Amino acid sequence: MNVTLKHIFISPGHNYYGRHGKGSLDYPIEEVASIRCVAGRGIEGDRFFDYKPDYKGQITLFDWAVYERVRDKLVQGDLHPMAFRRNVVVQGIDLNDLIDQRFTLGGLELTGSCECAPCYWMDEACAPGTHEFLKGQGGLRARIVKGGELTLGECALDVLGTVERREEDA
Repeated sequence: MNVTLKHIFISPGHNYYGRHGKGSLDYPIEEVASIRCVAGRGIEGDRFFDYKPDYKGQITLFDWAVYERVRDKLVQGDLHPMAFRRNVVVQGIDLNDLIDQRFTLGGLELTGSCECAPCYWMDEACAPGTHEFLKGQGGLRARIVKGGELTLGECALDVLGTVERREEDA
């Protein structure tokens, strides 16, 4: 099947992750036309690159349709997709279908680890109620099995088969 990569983002630092009780930070989020993904390590230039060995969120994906629902139902105004702090905003597939799946995206090979569960910071980043609204549709955390370059635009997505869920991904 073909999907469309609508936006790609990287950020050098964590604005919310690991910040419970400390307040958010203001690291920039950079929108880019392409990213270089390294197997087992993550996205070059992103805050989760080499975060920890075999990290389940080496790349994160977010559904364009979910973005539109948050923008239209909760924000009811301007909202940039970078607010969700996911790396790739994709249109054309329900990302929950890729949990525990091995799949290709463009030239990459990935395994879907788990939902990129929303946290309470989403209420600050987007609008009050976003945290609750996103439960079950917060995006996808994935491991990079075969790296390469990922570029904006239309690309092929093929599901290769199921992978066994790891304890750390539950």
